[in-house]
Amino acid sequence: MKKSKALIISAVLGIAYSIYLITYFAGLGGGSTAEAVGSSIATALVTPHMICVVIATIFNTVGAFFNKAGFALTGGILYCVGGVLFLMYIPFVIPMIILSFIGYVSVKKNKIKAQKVA
Repeated sequence: MKKSKALIISAVLGIAYSIYLITYFAGLGGGSTAEAVGSSIATALVTPHMICVVIATIFNTVGAFFNKAGFALTGGILYCVGGVLFLMYIPFVIPMIILSFIGYVSVKKNKIKAQKVA
């Protein structure tokens, strides 16, 4: 069965963004006590967003490579939740949200076409 290009692109973007989030916030710290406190607060504020995005990326990747519409939909919803959890970073997840939902629809259409042919 044909793979969804939109879902694959969304998975690749999600992986890149997840790696960025983890490396950026893991690298914070050090310096003076005030800097350490500030970076700890920033990391604590972004952690729910980060967790949702990483889980969404996992679901999205599984949906893309195994043609599972439910995983693609779950990934799209989790990207939405991650965006709402930290509104300042929502512009970074909007492309993944849109591509996940487009990929969900295309996987559903491909499965329906495959069932009609069989």
